[in-house]
Amino acid sequence: MADSLVETPASSSSHLINLGGGMNQLPVDLQAGSSSGASSSAASLVVAASSSSSSPAPSSSSSSGGQTSTLLISVATQPQQTHGLNLSEQIMTAGQEQQQQQLNLSLQQPPPQVEVKESKTGRSADRSGDDEPEAKRKKIDKPSTKMIEKLEARLGGILCCAVCLDLPRTAMYQCSMGHLMCAGCFTHLLADGRLRDQNATCPNCRTEINKNNSSRNLAVEKAVSELPSECQYCGNEFPNKSVEYHESNECEERPTDCKFARIGCQWRGPIHEVPTHETNCAHPKKSGAEVMVALHAHDARAAEEKKLFLTLIDLLSYEKIIFNDLQMKPYRTDEYVHRLYYETSRFSAFNHQWVVKAIINKSQRDPHQSCERDINYQLILKSKTSSPLAMHFFVLRGPFSDIKSETQIYKHDFTETETESPFKLLPLPDTAECNRLLAAKAINFRLIMFLASK
Repeated sequence: MADSLVETPASSSSHLINLGGGMNQLPVDLQAGSSSGASSSAASLVVAASSSSSSPAPSSSSSSGGQTSTLLISVATQPQQTHGLNLSEQIMTAGQEQQQQQLNLSLQQPPPQVEVKESKTGRSADRSGDDEPEAKRKKIDKPSTKMIEKLEARLGGILCCAVCLDLPRTAMYQCSMGHLMCAGCFTHLLADGRLRDQNATCPNCRTEINKNNSSRNLAVEKAVSELPSECQYCGNEFPNKSVEYHESNECEERPTDCKFARIGCQWRGPIHEVPTHETNCAHPKKSGAEVMVALHAHDARAAEEKKLFLTLIDLLSYEKIIFNDLQMKPYRTDEYVHRLYYETSRFSAFNHQWVVKAIINKSQRDPHQSCERDINYQLILKSKTSSPLAMHFFVLRGPFSDIKSETQIYKHDFTETETESPFKLLPLPDTAECNRLLAAKAINFRLIMFLASK
């Protein structure tokens, strides 16, 4: 095998060299480093290998028999200033320049844009960006998930009272347009209309409301009784119809007094803490003198209740006892500012004529502007008397009335000049009961009178 090095002319850019008369020829393009032939030269390294069938050349194309293989290596032309380098250094320099040119071209071209396809689940189908941090990934607009209120909360906002905006535990009334009002607010509106001498109106639609054109909504009452209500002590939710029983009998956080309250202990706390407190309570260990102070206050309250009971028993032993079922109706004074008052018709008792009169908030100028309301009444003698009349009287609920009044006995001596008793408080339990009486067309009650015989 013979190797030869042939230097090709500089004018040609591509050469085909056949050395040794081989059959296979490899064309190789010769890349010129410069366009001018005078300043550049090209060199080609051709290695012709003649091999037999027993020792083929590994880098040449194989042939049968005595055929020879021709290997053509083209070397890029180099500038004139590299003439001092040897052939191997020129080949290395040409390869580095070609790699630099390819790198420059790749940097100048914009990167290919990869089309991102979204699947039905909203995730990208291209998995190549999984290794990137979350901040660099494409933000996908997700549907905003709003908090869906519970059905109970929405029904509570619909079925609540239009005045106090609360779910009542009592009766529910509605105006002619269907707006809901609890029993307490309904009677309060009617009482305000009575005090202002105007027709009560619905706070939503301003239509007139009264006992005739307003009715109870039983369906709403049943629905509200099943809605959850929060216990005021433990905070747990129970059906509205059973929360009151839970607060008074079952709740472990309901306030309870200590069993030593009669001897002065003022502790009041949740019922589950009662055993612990009573074990450590210091009042049982106090001296008798300290305990007697609390017992005196307790005995004073008991004495008042006992006195009322004994007075009532004593009055029932009188010879002259009479009772009358009466009705007070609303009237207006003749003053510039008309004031509301109630008065009964004349009735007979102990051979005399009598009248019961009542005022609201002690004849306050604008009683409708006050949330606290009360009723005071007096007994008036309408006939003449020649002798003093020592009269005991009190009001209570009768068979034709539903007034909720406590027992309070009053006494007054009627004479020829003292024909009117002072106004006495009608002992109603709260303001709601007063509004209920004012909302009615009239106030029905029973009056019991006792005349002390001389």
